[in-house]
Formats: sequence, C-alpha cells, structure tokens
Amino acid sequence: MKSAADALARLTELSESPEVTALAAAFAAGGAELALVGGPVRDAFLGVAINDLDFATNVEPDRILQLVTPFSQAQWDIGRAFGTIGASIGGHTVEITTYRSDAYDGSSRKPAVQFGRSIEEDLGRRDFTVNAMALRLPQLTLVDPSGGIEDLMAGRLDTPSTAEISFGDDPLRMMRAARFSSQLGFTVTERVRVAMRDLAERIALVSAERVRDELSRLLLTANPRVGLELLVDTGLADQVLPELPALKLQIDEHAHHKDVYQHSLTVLDQAIELERERHPDAAPDLVLRLAAILHDIGKPATKRVEAGGVVTFHHHDVEGAKLARRRLRELRFDKETIGAVTRLIELHLRFFGYSEAAWSDSAVRRYVRDAGEQLERLHILTRADVTTRNRRKAERLEFAYDDLESRIAQLGEQEELAAIRPDLDGEQIMAILGLRPGPEVGAAYRFLLELRLTEGPLGEEVATERLRQWFAEQ
Repeated sequence: MKSAADALARLTELSESPEVTALAAAFAAGGAELALVGGPVRDAFLGVAINDLDFATNVEPDRILQLVTPFSQAQWDIGRAFGTIGASIGGHTVEITTYRSDAYDGSSRKPAVQFGRSIEEDLGRRDFTVNAMALRLPQLTLVDPSGGIEDLMAGRLDTPSTAEISFGDDPLRMMRAARFSSQLGFTVTERVRVAMRDLAERIALVSAERVRDELSRLLLTANPRVGLELLVDTGLADQVLPELPALKLQIDEHAHHKDVYQHSLTVLDQAIELERERHPDAAPDLVLRLAAILHDIGKPATKRVEAGGVVTFHHHDVEGAKLARRRLRELRFDKETIGAVTRLIELHLRFFGYSEAAWSDSAVRRYVRDAGEQLERLHILTRADVTTRNRRKAERLEFAYDDLESRIAQLGEQEELAAIRPDLDGEQIMAILGLRPGPEVGAAYRFLLELRLTEGPLGEEVATERLRQWFAEQ
C-alpha cells in the first residue's frame, strides 16, 4: 500500500503521459468533463502496475467519438449500447464511458443502461468503494465520495451504497467480491457477506458467459482459495459451481476419510505452487486450476462404505470427468478447455498404479500417449494430488513420480516418445497389403500402434514382416 502522497505522484505522472494529456485537452476544449476512474486510481494507491486506462465523462457516445477521432489512430464502438467508446491513442488502448447508473429489472440477464449526470453519481453506482474513486482531469482533483481510500488502507471490501442495492444493480458483483478478496487480499465486510448469502439466488439473472468469465478471473488470481471459500460459505457456489460445496462429504466416527473439500482446495494451492516453480515466466494456467479444483467431484456420487468402515470411491475419475464436462458446458467454456480439463480428471489416478508396482516401458509409453498434450499438466496435477500428512508416504510418492518423469525423459530421447506413431503409416500399410482405404487399414494401423507401444520402435523392415504375419492370421 502506497502513501497518499506517493499515489498522487503516480497519478500525476500518469496524467502527464501523452495519451492522457491529449484526451484531457480535447475534452476540456469541447466543454466536456473527463475523469480517470476505477482500477487505475485504486492501483496507484496499491502500488501495483497500472495497465488499463478507463475514463468517465458527462457526454454520450456520439460526442465521445467526435472528441477522440481527430487524434486517435482507431476507434471502436462495440460497447456503445453501454455508453462505452474505445480508442487507440499513441499505441495505448483507452475506454471512455458516459456516466452511468445501471440496474437489473429482476427478470433480464442484462443490466438496463441508464446514463448518469455527475461523476459522484457514477461512482456511487460502482461495485466497491475501492473502485469508486476518480481523478478529475485536467484539474487533478481526487474524487472519493464513499471512503475508498480508508477501505484500501484497512484492506476492506465494502460497497458504496448498501450491499443489497449494489448487488441488486448487478448480481455478478457478488462473484466479483470473491475475486477481489483473492486478488487484493482484502476481507469483505460483514454486511457484504450477509448480502451475498441473502441474494445468492439472484446470480441466476446473470448470463452463463459472464459467470464463466468472473469464475475464470478468480481462478487466475494469486490466491484463488480465499475467493472460492467465500463463494462456498455464502451459498453462491451452490448456484454457479455446486460440485464444489458437494465435496463436503459427511464424515462420521464409523467411516473415516479425508475432507475432500479441503483436500481439493489444497490440491489447487499445491498445483499453483508447482506451476510457478516449474514455469516461473508462464501466465497462470486456467485449465490446470480448473482440473485441480474439480478432479475429485466424482467422489460424492461414488462413495461407498465397505466392511469395516472403509470408504471407497471406485471410478470417481470417470464420474468426475462426466460431471466436469456437464458443468463446464453449462458455463459455456470452449471445447478445447473442456476437453483438456476432463482428460486430466480421467487420468489423475493413473500414476498411483506406478507407485504400487514397476511399470514396463510399454505402460510408460501408454501413459504418455494417453496424456498427449496434457502431459506436463498431468505431471503437476498428480504431484499436487498428494496431500497426505504421512511424511514417509509422501516421500515415497514423490520419489516414484521423479522416477516416472525420468523414465519418460529417457524413453523420449531414445524414441521421440512425445510423437508415438507406428513404424508404418497408412499409405505404406495399403501398399504392403494391397488394400484400399477402409476399416481394414484402420485395424492394421491399430495393430502396429499397439506393437509400437509394447515393443518400442521396430524399424520398417521388421514392422512390415510382423504386419504381413498379422494380416495372414485375420
């Protein structure tokens, strides 16, 4: 947290940048108000990088376009219906929005846009006090009608108006509270928490796409566990990701098993830590984080209490993949993300067979083949899935996975394991056997692939001989 003097110095420096100076001059000359709003002002006080530049004004979109067009390199009005005009100025992207006052009517999935009259009114309808500050330009006057600076200094997340009014205006703000609690490390006030609990069902008014995007932003923060716990504790997760609170399986004195909900959160924490260790310069991995939090969601449906009180979850990997696919589809995730996440869930138990008995080279090849492009993510997820407090067991599993990765690397060097293919391709198969394209060629290809996985590379001559022998026996 920067001091007020440091923050104002950063804002002053920002206001003197060419793109901001040009905007401020153009709006002042045109008799229009202009203010830097929201995130940039907040981030100046937090001392973090300022990336996006958002502005608010008292004039409507047509007039905004008139004012920015003469000195901007490009303009776009995709957000015109919401009062927003975008522009590229000196290589920087800016958005200018008419003062607004949005509200849901109780039945629509989109807010009704109403233009406001003043910067104070605009700030008063924003989501949280820490985002409800503005810097008037070119005057460099700070506007903070709801005490955002005090809340920033206290690490507190509160709403400018009552939480009921704020969340009634846009129910997605309840999920945004969870995201900011993870992103900023702030604690929501009790009145915000109560309103989230009371109004949780109103999240159904929000489109699945907006819910998906907010959930993704939460998962991509540095500490998503905090926000996920808030979603579960307030009942919001029951509406948007019910499989997560369902992991709170009943634990009784006769059927002991680990807390699957807390285990899943710990797996997420450990996956993020491993992600940073193994790929320190890479962006946060949404697929990995989705897989980590969802990998055990098949357990509630597959829980069985066997003789002696032993709890089992047979085939929870298969069931979990089905549930994850259904949930991610409902949230409108793209096919690539759904496929990657469900594949990781399907495979997350495979390694534990390796830890119990040595695998042949054939089994290692199959592991790599089945993981495909998800192999590195599977490495991380499988390692993160070890949350036992038994130190000896944890060390044994870590050693076993180190050994597996080492064998994969060795076989990869020997055989180009990452691109396992038969020694003969389809054209060669048809030429050798005198076949036309059809099911017989596919069967022959699968035979050679199985041979390749089992025995390793054979070379074209040996593969041809074995193919002829196989075909003669069919």
